[in-house]
Amino acid sequence: MSFIQKLNERYAAKAMNGKVVPQEKIDNILEAVRLAPTSSGLQPFEVFVITNPDLKSQIKEIAWNQSPVTDCSHLLVFAAWDHYTADRINHMFDLTNEIRGFKNEGWENYRQMLLNSYPQRDPSVSFAHAARQCYIALMAAMTQAVYEGLDSTPMEGFDPAALDKILGLTEKNLRSTVILPIGYRDADKDWLVDLVKVRKPMNELVTTLK
Repeated sequence: MSFIQKLNERYAAKAMNGKVVPQEKIDNILEAVRLAPTSSGLQPFEVFVITNPDLKSQIKEIAWNQSPVTDCSHLLVFAAWDHYTADRINHMFDLTNEIRGFKNEGWENYRQMLLNSYPQRDPSVSFAHAARQCYIALMAAMTQAVYEGLDSTPMEGFDPAALDKILGLTEKNLRSTVILPIGYRDADKDWLVDLVKVRKPMNELVTTLK
């Protein structure tokens, strides 16, 4: 199937059946997340993969009791950096130099530009920027899930401060941004499963300026 066909096939499953997803499929989804583009290549987030039933139950309580949180096979939590620090920026630039095997003057100048600006930002601005990168990776995860024959449900409907406490994210200098249950739909309980996908017509969405 083409990418467009897969996007048409994808929807936010409202009920899942608890069936366990093979690890290979989850690994492919996580690889899609790893390969997703991010601003300056900094990948300013981490992903937590949760399968523990008790932990998922705790999260469900602070996520409006949405059933996919506990009925999914794997729950992904995207947690963005709470701030851009010199250590975090340098780590990614050093990693790039190590993997590529050389230093580039233009790249080093770009590193210095970021070091002279990002750490000085207000932490709220930094977090907002990092959180936006999570959503790029989220789309990669959701799309790969479709290719794996899986369903997913992106969720912002949870208490971030409570989730941060449950997972100890503050101590890791992270803040939860979005969660993604992954599994198999329960068609008998999912009111959305047979409904037609609704999107704006192209002429309401796109303006071409010539």
